[in-house]
Amino acid sequence: MDEEEQSIDIYHNPRCSKSRATLALLEKRGIDVSVIEYLKEPVDDIELRQILDLLAIPARDLLRKSESIYTELGLDDMSLSEDAIIEAIVKNPILMERPIVVTASKARIGRPPESVLEIL
Repeated sequence: MDEEEQSIDIYHNPRCSKSRATLALLEKRGIDVSVIEYLKEPVDDIELRQILDLLAIPARDLLRKSESIYTELGLDDMSLSEDAIIEAIVKNPILMERPIVVTASKARIGRPPESVLEIL
């Protein structure tokens, strides 16, 4: 599959400056992306696990620790299982780090936005 045919998704929060900057960077380069506003269309368990596999990180590394719900749910408890963290993200998508750019075989978190160019 060549680059033009490759499906590229961005898990996007339009209220987030890094997410907006990442989307603008991709658009400026003429890269056609499918925008998924994950707060309006939350990921399910299977989709989140696929994203984590492509990122090659544990679920804990995808958590936004600055969100108040992070503390409220006790997600700072290091003994929580991967499944418990995934369940928390699925139920509370605001906990998911953003933006995430996903291709068929790779994914990157856009922090900084330019880091997503590594997978394109």
